Amino acid sequence: MRLSNTTHTNIILPLILLEALIFGGSVYLAVALRFIGETEFKGINSVMANAIAYACVMLPSMAAMGLYQLRSREDPIGMFARVLAAFALGGTLSIILFYIFPGLYLGRGVFFLAMLFSLLAVGTLRPLFFQFLDERAPGLRLLILGAGERAANIPGKLRRRSDRRGIQIAGFLPVENESIVIDKSMLISRSNTLLETAKAQAIDEIVVAQDERRASIDMQELLQCKLAGINIIDLPTLFERQAGKLKLDLLTPSWLIFSEGFRLDPISQTIKRTFDLTMSTIICVLSSPIMLLAAIAIWTESGFKGPILFRQSRVGEGGRLFNVLKFRSMRTDAEADGKARWAQENDDRITRVGQFIRKTRIDELPQCWNVIKGEMSFVGPRPERPEFVKTLTQNIPYYDIRHTVKPGLTGWAQLSYPYGANEKDAAEKLKFDLYYVKHQSLRFDMIILLRTVEIVLFGKGAR
Repeated sequence: MRLSNTTHTNIILPLILLEALIFGGSVYLAVALRFIGETEFKGINSVMANAIAYACVMLPSMAAMGLYQLRSREDPIGMFARVLAAFALGGTLSIILFYIFPGLYLGRGVFFLAMLFSLLAVGTLRPLFFQFLDERAPGLRLLILGAGERAANIPGKLRRRSDRRGIQIAGFLPVENESIVIDKSMLISRSNTLLETAKAQAIDEIVVAQDERRASIDMQELLQCKLAGINIIDLPTLFERQAGKLKLDLLTPSWLIFSEGFRLDPISQTIKRTFDLTMSTIICVLSSPIMLLAAIAIWTESGFKGPILFRQSRVGEGGRLFNVLKFRSMRTDAEADGKARWAQENDDRITRVGQFIRKTRIDELPQCWNVIKGEMSFVGPRPERPEFVKTLTQNIPYYDIRHTVKPGLTGWAQLSYPYGANEKDAAEKLKFDLYYVKHQSLRFDMIILLRTVEIVLFGKGAR
């Protein structure tokens, strides 16, 4: 949901207070149920400090996952993934708090019940809250500054319902020296100044979308609108925010340089590396029986011969080559002629065991070793074969930017776009990869990992 700054403050504070009551009330309810009928219990009033402490841990955890940012573009599944990530973080911080301050310890039973009750309450509240919000506040009112070809393409490029969530286009305002392509019914009559026009239309945000080569804009007027509290954005930023990807045909080197994001500070990278090592070790241990069964199945199907693991050269961070490890899911003669081929839907080179381990993503479990070695990360753009990268870099602008970070076991493009099988698909996936590179953070990684569970459970996107 996207609202003006004033409305954001008015809406978010009641939500925070309501969820604070949920967290505190969950502790009271958990204590009451846990000790019901026990005469030696002094009463639930004695746990006020525990309830306040629990709420004070959970609220920042929710905020850390971006759950109090009403400008989020998450769908209900993504929102619930954020909630789960927040509870995982809050639960961990609560355990640390109990260790440091033993007097706040709730007990395992009470703590579990409090977490369960608050998760159910928050998980139920938030969809109802945002449904109410959608009905009462339809979103930011946008004024498109321009009525030429670039402006006319906006509705078509925001064709998905999710892309238009939280905004409503109030109309298009032509600028000088620009050919008008927009239908006249969508045009807005200009008042004396741009600011007066925006106020008359109750505009929250102005999108600069003029045909640059033929039109001119009064920057002083835009500054007046900015100082009056009206947000000013350009066309690439609009699509980035609404669609969760970067539109390649709108990008320029200057926009990439001056826009926010693309931060690779040492502290964040250290945290990410620590997270990668911890997660890969845990997954290797927990999935070792599954990997053993997969190895036996592959070896048995191939007549007790042929390799179990598949090594293939891929392009990693900085363009460096490395060998990615996977369980073999194709016949040993899949590329007998030495030519690299994209995996296709219903590919006849895939074995029966291979179909299953691809659908369940078991074939990618050995890549945890690539993560441990530092060649890959848990989250990032999927590594591509050098034969394909050479062609894609030549034909698709900005393709090499995806190599500024480590490739990942999963990524934003894998969640947002089906399996790529050609150059056109690679260009579409690049839009999401660039969005990830621009906005990468531990919080974003956690959201992607949690949403990857849906992909694994339902087998979406695998070939």
